[in-house]
Amino acid sequence: MTSLVVGQSLGLTLVGDGVSFRNSRRNGGKSKFFLANRKRVARAALVQARPREDGVTPSPPPSSRPTPAPVVQYKRADLADDLQAEARALGRAVDASVYSPELIARKHGSQPLKALRRSVEILTALGGFALKLGIDQRQGKLELNMKKRAGELRRIFTRLGPTFVKLGQGLSTRPDLCPPDYLEELAELQVHDALPTFPDAEAFACIERELDLSLESIFASISPDPIAAASLGQVYKAHLRYSGQVVAVKVQRPGIEEAIGLDFYLIRGVGKLINKYVDFITTDVLALIDEFACRVYQELNYVQEAQNARRFKKLYADKADVLVPDIFWDYTSRKVLTMEWVEGTKLNEQVAIESQGLKVLDLVNTGIQCSLRQLLEYGFFHADPHPGNLLATPDGKLAFLDFGMMSETPEEARFAIIGHVVHLVNRDYEAMARDYYALKFLSPDVDVTPIIPALRDFFDDALNYTVSELNFKTLVDGLGAVFYQYPFDVPAYYALILRSLTVLEGLALYADPDFKVLAASYPYFAKRLLTDQNPYLRDALIELLFKDGKFRWGRLENLLQQGSKDRDFSSKDALQPVLKLLLDPNGEELRLLVIKEAVRVSEAFALGSVVDTYNSMPEFMRSLVFNGNGNGGPLTMNPTELESTLELRDQVSRIWSLLQSSESFDPAILQPIAQVLQQPEARRLGGRVAGGVGQRLAARFLQQLLRATTPTPSPVP
Repeated sequence: MTSLVVGQSLGLTLVGDGVSFRNSRRNGGKSKFFLANRKRVARAALVQARPREDGVTPSPPPSSRPTPAPVVQYKRADLADDLQAEARALGRAVDASVYSPELIARKHGSQPLKALRRSVEILTALGGFALKLGIDQRQGKLELNMKKRAGELRRIFTRLGPTFVKLGQGLSTRPDLCPPDYLEELAELQVHDALPTFPDAEAFACIERELDLSLESIFASISPDPIAAASLGQVYKAHLRYSGQVVAVKVQRPGIEEAIGLDFYLIRGVGKLINKYVDFITTDVLALIDEFACRVYQELNYVQEAQNARRFKKLYADKADVLVPDIFWDYTSRKVLTMEWVEGTKLNEQVAIESQGLKVLDLVNTGIQCSLRQLLEYGFFHADPHPGNLLATPDGKLAFLDFGMMSETPEEARFAIIGHVVHLVNRDYEAMARDYYALKFLSPDVDVTPIIPALRDFFDDALNYTVSELNFKTLVDGLGAVFYQYPFDVPAYYALILRSLTVLEGLALYADPDFKVLAASYPYFAKRLLTDQNPYLRDALIELLFKDGKFRWGRLENLLQQGSKDRDFSSKDALQPVLKLLLDPNGEELRLLVIKEAVRVSEAFALGSVVDTYNSMPEFMRSLVFNGNGNGGPLTMNPTELESTLELRDQVSRIWSLLQSSESFDPAILQPIAQVLQQPEARRLGGRVAGGVGQRLAARFLQQLLRATTPTPSPVP
């Protein structure tokens, strides 16, 4: 017998003696001994040596180590090869199951004894929990014991297996279904599944069966134990034989599809009863169950997960600080997923991250910006964003893992969410309530009138300062309380993205207790409002900038300041949405406001110039010209009015400086305003107002001169 030796350049060790696969096959390789021992020998040779109790990995004597073979460096396949490999993977997943209530009812309805046993198991666990809730309610301790009961429910879900772990994870993102204490406790299932691993032998057999290849022909080495386990599968670390590339191999739990199908068959039965007899639950429970089951079944198809990862990489890994692992399609099937290994530290391990010279807050900000792009730009987003799926790489990138559960934000909702933020900034609670129609939170027949006071009570108390200073978890919990009290049906995409941002804020708070995710989100929202030409967002920007016939220069200055913090902000694109509206045939009302504002700004600069000239004069000249009179200088203005006018001039000057400070600034951006001011109506109105401004300046100046030349009467003795 010869020994299979793995190259030292891969960082692996020599393991065990066995039959030489290459030689045995060359000589026929069909002996009874080989057939009986092939799998045992292959796995013994492939699996990295387990460390001894003293922590030392066994290795052969130096004399027995042959010279390591050179490792072929991995090269990305060209597009054609990649597409062909993906097509082959799709072929291997052609029989992947798709969720169908009718099919699971037909299958499991014909197995009454099996369904009965599982029903007894579920009812025993959940029935005891329901009994405790009933006792709490009778004793008036429902609120007092809520945290305790939430922990018990989490443990029950863990004992009941993968379906209920996934169910608990789903409920942890539904503020319309669960009180805050339950949301917080069930969120623990996102990080800790607490499910036992399944035997390695079954995992390795699954790999060979699914890929129709022997284990030794795929891998040079594979870890002896799973390096991670979750509700649906477990992950091994391996080295590809053909290239030496380090990969992660996810293998599905055996029998998981059968178990999940039976559970959803029984859960649907309960959902039908709830819809029929439980009046205080206004949500269509059966529809929620079917939607959730559909997502779980999609997770069971690892080829679908691989396609999700590829799409996510294409959309979001264009940023230098976001990493999405590559997929190895030739070693991927419906139950086996092979992807690039990512070295990194979980985002909730702050000490380990900072020991590498990295900053948790930088990584969290990257996650926030990526989450906002997922939610509001392309609409395709990661629906399972717990800390275990977010890694900090040694070079400071944020790596996303596990793309089994993805979701999409409808295009209409993307813009409605940004509009909702605008209404929040304006504290327009009536408009906020109406937004819930566009967001599909409320059906059109629901009256929002009683919801408006609830929103006002919460936000007037929460917004003591500014929106950017509002803690995001406070916002989610407060809105969750409102959603729980009224007939809201929160779409899955919205609940999941809220959970994602809450998780990121929670991670950041460990590093900085004053961190606010909304403040970190502001630059993105400001950039979108200033640059996006979607009609909905153009209206939202106008709503934000104009109020009671006046332009709010302070809001524009703030938007430019915040938007310029976004790395993709360009002053060349800023304000284009509003400027285009000026030339729109339906933009007459806006043009009138702009004309008035242009005249107001012109007056502010004219008056400011006069005041600056007066203030720059030496004292003796002021006394000489104005005879020492006129506390207001050459213009007799109310001090408050003068201060307001000068502040307007300074604001416009600062905005102009903000625009000029951008490398991409082009003065031609303001050409539409010049075009508006060239229109006959604008010239007529501008002429009248400019004439009025001139008359006011002249009158003020003459009045000051008269006061200066009028002798001061002598005091009466």
